[in-house]
Amino acid sequence: MNDRPAGVAADAVKYLLVISLSLVFLFPLAWLLSSAVKPDALLKQFPPVWVFVPTLEHLKGLFDADSPFHLWQFLANTLYICAFTVFGTVLSSSMVAYAFARVKWPGRDLFFYAMLGTMMVPGQVMMIPVFLMFRKLGWIDTFWPLTAPTLFGNAFFIFMLRQFFLTVPRDLLDAARVDGHGEIAIWWRVVMPLSVPALAVVGLFSFLGAWNDFVGPLIYLLDETRYTLSVGLAMFQGQYSAQYGRLMAASAMMTAPIIVIFFFAQRQFIEGIKLTGIKG
Repeated sequence: MNDRPAGVAADAVKYLLVISLSLVFLFPLAWLLSSAVKPDALLKQFPPVWVFVPTLEHLKGLFDADSPFHLWQFLANTLYICAFTVFGTVLSSSMVAYAFARVKWPGRDLFFYAMLGTMMVPGQVMMIPVFLMFRKLGWIDTFWPLTAPTLFGNAFFIFMLRQFFLTVPRDLLDAARVDGHGEIAIWWRVVMPLSVPALAVVGLFSFLGAWNDFVGPLIYLLDETRYTLSVGLAMFQGQYSAQYGRLMAASAMMTAPIIVIFFFAQRQFIEGIKLTGIKG
């Protein structure tokens, strides 16, 4: 009987802690959303004003003809890069991961550890050599530097999918081989349908990486008509001033699709994260 009050108190403390941490993480999002509909006169007030009459002036300003922020063009460019990135990353990373997990070939483990070693190299170290390589290919000011590398896999995603593929029963793969299927057919017809949760995680992470990427488009894209949303946001920041209202409105519009995607995909996302680290 005495354990029940103690358990209730412990649950109350846990819920209070979770709610407190949630409020900490939600505060920047609340600030962003409120600033997107806050009048200019209240934007720079500190402490921030939370009770005000909302305005749609900043959102309407994104669609003005004289606005440098070409929303629909930037959105189309970003969606194209994201779609190509998701397709290329899922396809190539899953294929390489299957080869590391379920196909025996000379030097497999050595190549796997070498691939893991590439994760230790900072991206800044390779930035200049990669840029020079793309310039030699004539790919500067095109989408190719942002999309073509996804066709060669991603070390982190390959490692993650390999761990998931190891959970696929070996007897199932052997039965497919007995039926006359080759490794490509087994990967496509057997392993891929069983790996939807892990593939969903890879697709979501790769989408978020391409959607939020700022450095890549900033380096390789020169024409404003090819800019992505992340680079286009910088147009609201001048040398001596910034249009904070429109910047917050555009940032809110850029954040909304990510929240919606995670809301609908959270079940598969959590399931994929949970199962990926289990080795069969």
